[in-house]
Amino acid sequence: MKKILIVEDERNFARFMELELMHQGYAVTVVGNGREGLETATRDAWDAILLDAMLPELHGFEVCRGIRRAGFATPVIMLTARDSVMDRVSGLDSGADDYLPKPFAIEELLARIRAVIRRNKRGSGAAQAALAYRELRIDPVAGTVSKAGAVLELTKREYELLLVLMNHRDRVLSRAMLLDLVWGYDCEVETNVVDVYVRYLRNKIDDPAQRSYIQTVRGIGYVIRT
Repeated sequence: MKKILIVEDERNFARFMELELMHQGYAVTVVGNGREGLETATRDAWDAILLDAMLPELHGFEVCRGIRRAGFATPVIMLTARDSVMDRVSGLDSGADDYLPKPFAIEELLARIRAVIRRNKRGSGAAQAALAYRELRIDPVAGTVSKAGAVLELTKREYELLLVLMNHRDRVLSRAMLLDLVWGYDCEVETNVVDVYVRYLRNKIDDPAQRSYIQTVRGIGYVIRT
């Protein structure tokens, strides 16, 4: 039985999600504030965490960062009434695997839970060999990126985006494809989230005196050309 943790302070809404998930066969635990949510998330093993952004005692983004700092790769779906692009970026940049604005259909939530659990299961499979191009090196086992031997500080999402582009070198990937491969969205979202993260990556991996690692193919998407 898959275990789901819900961190949500709106009791009626939390109860609604709990009953729906239990009906689908999930084992569900509900906590109502951020501090308890972080403690619970890092104390036990979970198949997925549904995390509200606006929580008492500790903000949802901080809870997610705390989960990642503690070394847990548990899939996190951020739930929030805020739906601007920068809010989505903030949620994903904190380490969330998906972002679902309220209100939403329970069928979509269930589909996203299945998707993040499925991707997490795939990601825990056989270890991938290290990838190298020019001065960049990605070690998928350690989850690190280095440039000329120096380890770079990337967020979880930046790392995953770079890994996808490195795994598909010389193949142009559209923004929609990158959203699906990195974020796993199952519905239409604003693709400029990809542009924001490519800019973040370029700021961290590029040398102004050299050609950018990530090339823009105007009107289509991005590619790392070798």
